[in-house]
Amino acid sequence: MQPGADKNSNPPGGPGPFLQTNSLKPSPFASSGPMVGMQASGGSRPTSPFILSRPPAGSVTSTTPVASMPNFPGAMSVSDSLRMPSPVTFNGNAPPSAYNKQDASAYQPNQVPRFMPPAQPLPSFGITPQSGPVIHHPGSVHPSQTVPVGLPSQASNQILQSSASRLPPFQSSLSAPIPPPPQTPSPGEFNVFPRGNVPQAPVNMRFTTPGSISQPPPQTFPTTSFSYHPSQGGFAVPPPRPPPIGAPIGSVSREQLQYPSAPPPLGASLQGLIEDFQSITLGSTPGSLDPGIDFDALPRPLDSNDEAIPILDKYPLNCHPKFLRLTTHSLPSSQSLLSRWHLPLGAVVHPMAEVTNGGEVPIVNFGPAGIVRCRRCRTYINPYVTFTDAGRKWRCNICSMMNDVPAEYFCALDANGRRCDMDQRPELSKGSVEFVAQTEYMVRPPMPPSYFFIIDVSVFAVRNGLLEVVSKTIKSCLDDLPGFPRTRIGFLTFDSTLHFYSLKSSLSQPQMMVVADLDDIFLPLPDDLLVNLSDSRCVVDAFLDSLPSMFQDNTNVESAFGPALKASFMIMSQLGGKLLVFQSTLPSLGVGRLRLRGDDLRVYGTDKEHNLRLPEDSFYKQMAADFTKNQIAVDIYGFGDKYSDIASLGTLAKYTGGQVYHYPYSMTDTHQEKLRHELDRNLTRETAWEAVMRIRCSKGVRFTTYHGHFMLRSADLLALPTVDSDKAFAMQLYLEETLLTTQAVFFQVALLYTSSLGERLIRVHTAAVPVVQDLAEMYRQADTGAIISLLSRLAIENSLSNKLDDARQMIQSKIVKSLKEYRNLYAVQHRLGGRMIFPESLKLLPLYALCLCKSAALRGGFADVSLDARCAAGYSMMILPIRRLLKLLYPTLLRADETISKAADSEDSLKQLPLTVGSLDSRGIYICDDGFSFVFWLGQMLPSDIINKILGIDLSMFPDLSKVQFCAQDNEVSRKIKEIIKQLRDEDHSYYQMIHAVKQGEQPREGILFLSKLVEDQVAGGSNYADWILQIHRQSQSP
Repeated sequence: MQPGADKNSNPPGGPGPFLQTNSLKPSPFASSGPMVGMQASGGSRPTSPFILSRPPAGSVTSTTPVASMPNFPGAMSVSDSLRMPSPVTFNGNAPPSAYNKQDASAYQPNQVPRFMPPAQPLPSFGITPQSGPVIHHPGSVHPSQTVPVGLPSQASNQILQSSASRLPPFQSSLSAPIPPPPQTPSPGEFNVFPRGNVPQAPVNMRFTTPGSISQPPPQTFPTTSFSYHPSQGGFAVPPPRPPPIGAPIGSVSREQLQYPSAPPPLGASLQGLIEDFQSITLGSTPGSLDPGIDFDALPRPLDSNDEAIPILDKYPLNCHPKFLRLTTHSLPSSQSLLSRWHLPLGAVVHPMAEVTNGGEVPIVNFGPAGIVRCRRCRTYINPYVTFTDAGRKWRCNICSMMNDVPAEYFCALDANGRRCDMDQRPELSKGSVEFVAQTEYMVRPPMPPSYFFIIDVSVFAVRNGLLEVVSKTIKSCLDDLPGFPRTRIGFLTFDSTLHFYSLKSSLSQPQMMVVADLDDIFLPLPDDLLVNLSDSRCVVDAFLDSLPSMFQDNTNVESAFGPALKASFMIMSQLGGKLLVFQSTLPSLGVGRLRLRGDDLRVYGTDKEHNLRLPEDSFYKQMAADFTKNQIAVDIYGFGDKYSDIASLGTLAKYTGGQVYHYPYSMTDTHQEKLRHELDRNLTRETAWEAVMRIRCSKGVRFTTYHGHFMLRSADLLALPTVDSDKAFAMQLYLEETLLTTQAVFFQVALLYTSSLGERLIRVHTAAVPVVQDLAEMYRQADTGAIISLLSRLAIENSLSNKLDDARQMIQSKIVKSLKEYRNLYAVQHRLGGRMIFPESLKLLPLYALCLCKSAALRGGFADVSLDARCAAGYSMMILPIRRLLKLLYPTLLRADETISKAADSEDSLKQLPLTVGSLDSRGIYICDDGFSFVFWLGQMLPSDIINKILGIDLSMFPDLSKVQFCAQDNEVSRKIKEIIKQLRDEDHSYYQMIHAVKQGEQPREGILFLSKLVEDQVAGGSNYADWILQIHRQSQSP
């Protein structure tokens, strides 16, 4: 679209300024209005549902074919010379339709060609906009032939009367600002409206009597020349420019904020006529078993895992959405508007997210002068502060406090009120920066990276190969541990007694000391238990080499895990660091011993069910508080297929910023590879030590609840002994004031931490979000990924105090209420009885909500997921970043055998398939990837030679596939499969996907490992996708 094409032009068929003025909608693009001819509660005056139109003056002739129009009595023909030009392209291509083509037939008038052949003469007929000047089209209509709209000619009255007799007496409910007087558009400035699943109010559109909803005739709508904005629900005008940097955002009106250099375009009036939503046709026939829903047309995330976040287009100075995402990027202006939102209002913060494409967060060092901060709210200097008084003062964007600019930070302002050095200062031009902290931000010298390992050496740990893989992995990572040469390391092993190891650098071999008194723990040689790695490297290597053989004949079945925790705390309390726990036996001795729970099936489904998912002993939460106070994070590695009470052990990770890894199987070679990779990732990834995080926001808004792995030190200060790129946090927002009077709300995330190199840094992420008065705009700017991320954390925490069914009902209730409220925004709902409507931004929300209800943390009961696996899944979902969580909920399903059969130089990429049995072919190989594991599904009719080439086994011998390992074979098929696996693993290195091979019909492995991931089918006692949509649709229509 050409610049200015959306301003002050009167598009064909555009309504004149007869629309009511509504001062509460400062921008006509802020929300979508109902269709002309409908009656809302506003009680606006009736208007004619007909929009008579003609090409605007100065239009360019074109021979491009155009779409057809309905046949109306008295409709005129237009010569070929008056055809519209070709639609303006979007990024070089015509923009795709935002609506499903099969849904475009809800209201289908008969159609005839819109334009007559060129040989036929053009009838003399003209329209003058109401109360506006007469518009002439050169060469087509003489000025004497035009008739003002205010006094229509007899011919036009006949058209209106003839068509109006076919329509029910609709009332207009559209309220929009009165547009400025129309101007003669330049050539090519046409506004052509999109096709849709519900008829729009486009150019030259006329209505006939609505047809049957269940059996509509076919119809085709014209293509569009609008820019496509998926998050806004369809096509719209180009996004407004961001606010000026050099002036306070609060000093301008909202109209000026969105249209800084021009009044709102006239085309916005027509935008209000577009029903800005998507819909699904639900045209079931009474008495029929057919639900009347096109299963293939249901929304699915098959194209891309990356969601478009449009906030950067409006506020380019914001931090990247990978660091901070809100559930809606338009905040409500009042509490009453918030009460109609129904979905969680909050944010998802990923402060240490990995920066891709070689970019890095810039580091700013203010030197001895100190970091520039607000004197009142302590906000850090950022791109949204404004400078005044010739650069001698700056206004805080959070609290509006006027602060003095330090002399060493002073810089003159240019003619636009911007600092002349703004582009050279990252803190004033980037949404994410890191400040070098001075000594005032330290309560002690920066701690060195410290790793302490406590390892279970009971008989179960020895038998499943745990000791060997752990010792080998730790030894392989020693050279890559961050913080060299300051890194410290130590070890403790336990069964029924505690084993300490002196790793003093002067020793040639480690010295083991055994403590059998579990009630009165003491430390032998306390100075030699946590040593400098560079000084004692030879002793550490000798210990790791001898560890597997040291306990290979151990027959002790007891576990003194609680006393081992207390001993490790005594060792690490002076420095802090990371404590890694390798546990395979239920704690049975000393403090913190646990009993076997979860074997009583009568508890499930009752009010006592949630107690199984809570820690049994308060000892672990108290230890977690002590660890956090001394800057110690705990990571739990749970092993074995027997019950080990992950619910209790995971508490240590939950309150210390740690992580839970669960391996519910024996340590075969394949399983050892997964442990080796994930332990290596844990030890070598960049880690922020002894951190605290606070999120500041503008006046009138505050965060109420926080969700994730941390300890809340004060009302808004999160204590994080360690934090890394694999952990995200969520929090809920609340409006403190009844009405927000600002045009934007600002958020600033500040993470104070120590790097592995010993630097004290402050990572700051700043973002601005507009405040709106329209609920429809909140829905258009909604972020499905952030909503699901926050909703999953709320549901998991709900399951800790209620039944699983209550948590699932809570999810469904929020979805239904939100879609019902969105449906009520439109006055056409009685004409959409057979359709489920939803905003474009939330088209995947029902699917992800269904997947969440079927996740391992929330689905079914005792028979569906083991208690340990359910608790481990809940702990993992509480910290997952948005992208990884969405992939876990809706895994990737790919067909691999088609790629195998293609030529080696073929560049065709694998196509993602819907997660349903209907996508499977018994002659194929399918790979299901949820980010944690690969499941290879082998069809029954797959040639045995293909399986032999991939797995190196003969299925005719009926091998146990659970013990089959995937190893690269020397053939082309195996090499292609290996390349596919490598490609999938390279997408995300935070976890290692272990391969499970499953044969079609192999039960129960097929159901547990593969069919449970086909979330669109009826599994785990939940509805299939189509029934879920129908159920939500019925509930959203109920009064």
